[in-house]
Amino acid sequence: MRPHGDVAPSPSPSAVPAADPVRSDRATLARLIPYLLHYRWRVLAALVFVLCAKLANVGVPLLLKRIVDAMAPAPGAATALVVVPVALLAAYGLLRLSTSVFTELRELVFAKATQGAARRIALETFEHLHALSLRFHLERQTGGMTRDIERGVRGIESLISFTLFNIGATLLEVFLVLAVLGGKFDPVFAWITLGALACYILFTVLLTEWRTRFRREANAFDSAAHTKAVDSLLNYETVKYFNNEGFEVRRYDESLERLRLARLKSQTSLSLLNAGQQLIIATGLVAMLWRAADGVAEGRMTLGDLVMVNAFMIQLYIPLNFLGVIYREIKQSLTDLDKMFTLMDRPQEVQDAPQAPPLHLNGAPEVRFEAVHFAYEPARPILHGVDFKIPAGRTVAVVGPSGSGKSTLARLMFRFYDVQQGRITVDGQDIRGVAQESLRRSVGAVPQDTVLFNESIGYNIAYGRPGAPQEEIEAAARAARIHDFIAALPAGYATQVGERGLKLSGGEKQRVAIARTLLKNPPILVFDEATSALDTANERAIQAELRSAAEGKTVLVIAHRLSTVVDAHEILVMDTGRIVERGTHAQLLALEGRYADMWRQQAREG
Repeated sequence: MRPHGDVAPSPSPSAVPAADPVRSDRATLARLIPYLLHYRWRVLAALVFVLCAKLANVGVPLLLKRIVDAMAPAPGAATALVVVPVALLAAYGLLRLSTSVFTELRELVFAKATQGAARRIALETFEHLHALSLRFHLERQTGGMTRDIERGVRGIESLISFTLFNIGATLLEVFLVLAVLGGKFDPVFAWITLGALACYILFTVLLTEWRTRFRREANAFDSAAHTKAVDSLLNYETVKYFNNEGFEVRRYDESLERLRLARLKSQTSLSLLNAGQQLIIATGLVAMLWRAADGVAEGRMTLGDLVMVNAFMIQLYIPLNFLGVIYREIKQSLTDLDKMFTLMDRPQEVQDAPQAPPLHLNGAPEVRFEAVHFAYEPARPILHGVDFKIPAGRTVAVVGPSGSGKSTLARLMFRFYDVQQGRITVDGQDIRGVAQESLRRSVGAVPQDTVLFNESIGYNIAYGRPGAPQEEIEAAARAARIHDFIAALPAGYATQVGERGLKLSGGEKQRVAIARTLLKNPPILVFDEATSALDTANERAIQAELRSAAEGKTVLVIAHRLSTVVDAHEILVMDTGRIVERGTHAQLLALEGRYADMWRQQAREG
């Protein structure tokens, strides 16, 4: 339905994007772990491959030492100079190959777990968004929200990969290297390594924590800019109508400028981080090589030992060189994942009661509004004790000025919101006590403003009952007086309607909406200005079809043009959220009240 004066107001966008509450990194990880445990055996297999890859990697410098030492000339060892290095070189090549093979096996085994977890989380988020109330969807910023979901799904893969296979694997390798250095040489090597690692990690963590706020700010402005761009493009026609292309460009440019400044801060702090890391790595490497060179000079170590120490340090510092990037990506992935979990945790305003039964109907039901009070916001009540019934198989029409609460009745019948006082019943069953899915399956609506999917006309009509055969789709189109128009199109029912159905006229879109509701064929129908976009000839023809379709059904008609409701079994006249008159068309005219005034005014307007 199109929001009228009785719809909840949306908050105005602020210059600076509002920050969502942020959970701790530990809490975010705790939310992710159950999704991975679904693939626990793949996780364990991947960890085994990580261990094998690191053992092979640590074995490479040890074998390199043997090769260098074997190449050192010794008396009477001419054969060894040829045979031993060949065997060692072959073993060296196998170890290098093993490292790559185990790494690829890890990726192969774990890919299903990563992709599966990302799919499940994205699916649950999508499902939860559909479960949220209309209030959330009226206030949301679609561009920013979709960006949050996109980054969150991508963040899952990065987080798992970096945490388990980069940070975890590097720490395992550090432990193995420290064990080798401490066992083979003097403990100073281990202490130098530990000291350099401690300084590196501490510096990286502190600076990354400091600069995370710049990344968070940049992401917020990125989402805001994306939201403005999407909103402007979705409202392309409105922009053109008011010649506001320049205004939209300036508005978007303001967002891009804030994004540029935030990203500059992020890049400056990144450069500082990288320079500090390189200084720590260079200092540690020089200290280790100085100690090893001193040992060779004093005869305590061989040339192979020096080469081995250097190889160990290079192997350690290559992954450590990316620790800042990895840690930053982990933090960013946690932030992105937190944004998606925040969407998943948003409470449902309208929820099913525990073990709510399905709505039970036998034919056309009776619908009652019993002393219903409702407000979108406490300070602005919309309905004041509205009380009426739609007898089974009858049609009740609601008329009145804009903002009187007419469309709110339809939203409440669909249970997009829950009433604050009173109740709405269908065949005596309070709709708050039955499953929403069964309620909405039993109600069909033709809204005043029809928004179509960017699919074919056939798809949009079939959406009323997915899987319906083509002949039933065409029968519904004929009843809605749109089949001939569709058949005359080059692509027929396969014609694409464009974003929100913009390739069709208002009347064509409305007839598609009528067709899909007729195809759904529910026992309760809601027509909210269902023919407002049609010309007089088509309106009269479709009104006849709608009356035929409404036979034996319970129907609520919301109308502005009184000529469309003269045949209703009862007409309710609403004003400021109250029913001020009720009766048949003839009875209301005889009252000479509000309805009669509206009738005469519309008759004068022609």
